[in-house]
Amino acid sequence: MASSVVESPVTDSVDQLIAAEEQTFLRRQPGSTRLIAQAREHLAGGATSNWQIAQPQAVWMSHGAGSRVVDVDGTEYVDMHGGYGASIAGHAHPAIVEAVSRQVRRGTHFAQPTEDAIWIAGELARRFGLPLWRFANSGTEATMDAVHLARALTGRDLIIKVEGCYHGHHDSVQVSVLPEADEIGPRERPARVPGNSGIPAAVRELVIVVPFNDPDAVARALAEHDGEIAAMIVEPVMMNAGIIPPEPGYLAEIRQLVHRAGALLIFDEVKTGFTTGPGGVTAREGVVPDMVCLAKALGGGISVAAIGGTTAVMSAIADGRYEQVGTFNGNPLAMAATRATLTDVLNDDGYRHLDRLARRLQDSLESTITTYAAPWHVVTVGAKGCVTFRDERVREFRDFLQIDSRLGHLHWLIQHNGGVFLPPWGKVEQWLLSVQHDTGDVDRFSANFARFADAVHS
Repeated sequence: MASSVVESPVTDSVDQLIAAEEQTFLRRQPGSTRLIAQAREHLAGGATSNWQIAQPQAVWMSHGAGSRVVDVDGTEYVDMHGGYGASIAGHAHPAIVEAVSRQVRRGTHFAQPTEDAIWIAGELARRFGLPLWRFANSGTEATMDAVHLARALTGRDLIIKVEGCYHGHHDSVQVSVLPEADEIGPRERPARVPGNSGIPAAVRELVIVVPFNDPDAVARALAEHDGEIAAMIVEPVMMNAGIIPPEPGYLAEIRQLVHRAGALLIFDEVKTGFTTGPGGVTAREGVVPDMVCLAKALGGGISVAAIGGTTAVMSAIADGRYEQVGTFNGNPLAMAATRATLTDVLNDDGYRHLDRLARRLQDSLESTITTYAAPWHVVTVGAKGCVTFRDERVREFRDFLQIDSRLGHLHWLIQHNGGVFLPPWGKVEQWLLSVQHDTGDVDRFSANFARFADAVHS
C-alpha cells in the first residue's frame, strides 16, 4: 500500500511528530506486540493479511459493540476504520446478530439456494436499476466474474482500467493500482504497472490504463484498440486514492463511448455501494452501467458479494454461456445477514442518521482547516470521507501522488492515540461512519483532528 512521498512545505517537524506518536502508539500496544511475536511462528508476516501490517505494527482486536472496538490490551476506540468499508452497521448490530443466530440454528451451509436470496435480489434490482443478480463471497470474486462475463459476451480480451483504481487481487485488474510516480509513464499513455508480484506480463498486455475523469482518454483507447475492448471497469467514485468524485457528466459520457464501441461498462461499487447511499453511486448519479459489483457493506460485516446486470448481460449466466459458480455463493448465513442489513440497517432512517453525522463532521473539520489556514480540504460522499492534504481538488491519481504521505500517517497516529481507530494507510483510505455512531463519536474525531492541525502548524 506504499506510494510516492512528496515532502510537505507545512513544517520540517512532521518526521519528529511521527516518531513521537509512534512511540506512544507502541507503549499503548504491548498485547499486540506480544501476539505479533507469537503469530510469526505459524502466520506468515505475523498477520492474516498484508493490509493489516502497517507501521509501527498491526493492532490486534478483541471485540466490538456498537460504534466501538476494543483491542487485546483492553483499550477502547471509536471505530471509523469500519473494516475497510464493510462495517456500516457498526458491531454486533442486534438485527444482524438475531438473523445470523437464527440461521446458525437452522443450518450453516447447504450449497443450495435459500429463500432470502430471492428477496435480496429483488431489493438490489430495485435499488440499482439492474434486473438480474448473482452472489459471490468477496469484492475480488465479484469483479473477477464481471470481467470474465464481459469477455465471454463480447468475444474480446482487452479491458480498460483507470489508473489508481483497486478492483481486487485477481490478475486481470492487478495493473496500475498504486504505482510509484517514477513508474507511471506519460499521462497520455500510462504505463501498465504490475500491482503485485506474480502478475504475468502477458496479462498486463490485456489491460489498457487511462486516467480518471478523462473521457477523451477513454475515446482514444477505444479508437486505438477498435473491436478489441470487452469492457471498461471503474470505481464510479475513486476510493483507492482518498476520495476522487467523478466530474459532472463523466460517467454518462464513458458509458456512451464504450457502448458505441460495442463494449460493456462495469461499475465496481464494492466500496461505494451502500456507503454513498441506498443505491450507491449508480442511483446517486443516475447512470446505470451494464454490470455493478457489490460487497463490503452489503452483508453488514459478514462476507458476501453480488454482481448485478442487465438482462442481456446476465442471460449469459442463465443459459450457461458463462458459468458463475462458488461453493459458498449465496450461503444461508450471508443471505440472512444481508437481508437484515438491507431491511433494518440500510433503510431511510439509517441514511438520514448517517447524513446528519457526516454534515456535522465535515463542518467541524472545515472549521479547523479555516482556523489554521491549512492548505487542505474535506471530501465526503455519504458515510465515507477523508481529509485531502492539499488545497487543490484531486481529479485523478496523478494529482493524488503529489500529496505528502507523512501527513496522512501522522493524522492516523494522532487519531489512534486519541481513541479513534482509522484505516492505517493514511492518505489512501477513508473513514466510515456507521448507523451506530453518535455525535459524541464524531466530535472525538474532530477534537483529535484539531490537535493534529495544531501540532503540524506549531
